[in-house]
Amino acid sequence: MNYLKSHLIEHIEIARQIDLETIHGMVRVLSNLKKNNGRLFILGVGGSAANASHAVNDFRKICNIEAYCATDNVAEITARTNDEGWETVFRNWLIVNKLKSKDVLLFFSVGGGSIKNKISINLIEAAKYAKSKKVKIISVIGKKDGFLRKISNYCCVIPVVNLKNRTPHSETFQVFVWHMLVSHPRLKIEKTLWETIR
Repeated sequence: MNYLKSHLIEHIEIARQIDLETIHGMVRVLSNLKKNNGRLFILGVGGSAANASHAVNDFRKICNIEAYCATDNVAEITARTNDEGWETVFRNWLIVNKLKSKDVLLFFSVGGGSIKNKISINLIEAAKYAKSKKVKIISVIGKKDGFLRKISNYCCVIPVVNLKNRTPHSETFQVFVWHMLVSHPRLKIEKTLWETIR
């Protein structure tokens, strides 16, 4: 019981500390994306990949934004991993999607990638490719020195209130942030079902 209480208290403290200015910047980027009829590509690995898939649904259904997640196509992602390698899997997927400057990349990642430690190189390669195409990058990560923080136009770093819980807090607040985005009046188009039923 003590752990459950402390875990919840940590979530409350993170919510108090979260950078709303950065999230507001993400709203502006996505608002411009809609005006320009761009596409949103969402990338993540592990739990963040599952979050990316859920977020694609919300951006498409609630905001009418054309959105895609690389890991939704298991056949393609595993074939590319097998034939071309894990490090380039997302970059090569973006190449096939003919990434354009009016598009936006959204990353979900706990660590944000590290060249030095060779972690999440696939996300780093995708981000570098996006930058070469002058694509705006937004990200939600759990480590302030992650690579994605340096390359993103807007990067929401989830505050660390307990290092032992960095991963669960980061992945939980990925959900929190994207739900703030899809619910924002500048982006939300469609009413959600359970808000219309009394």
